[in-house]
Amino acid sequence: MQLTKSEEQVMQILWDLGEGLVKDILDRFEDPKPARNTVSTIVRILERKGFVGHKDYGKVFVYYPLVEKKEYSGKQLFGLMNNYFNNSFSTMASFFARENDLSIHDLELLMEETKRELAKRNKTE
Repeated sequence: MQLTKSEEQVMQILWDLGEGLVKDILDRFEDPKPARNTVSTIVRILERKGFVGHKDYGKVFVYYPLVEKKEYSGKQLFGLMNNYFNNSFSTMASFFARENDLSIHDLELLMEETKRELAKRNKTE
């Protein structure tokens, strides 16, 4: 499921916090901060969408993420690859390498890092 820019901002804050009150989320915004009611509304929308849960202590609600950042970012990245790069990882990687003006050395470092990560993953499976 796709989040709006505002919803994603709140989720980024909740992922960093782990859990928090609306006030805690609001405190993490840079100036000019949105209105408290705006943040409260966004959190309730995220709850309806299944991204956020809450614990209530009387009239106090503590919110926490139900969706992990890694899960959401992975879905977004694969959606980007599918929608804009014809579901081709190499096309997407080439685009980012070109756009970021990566050198051959940078690409070789990236390949080595990727090989190490894959080797680690294969050892744990």
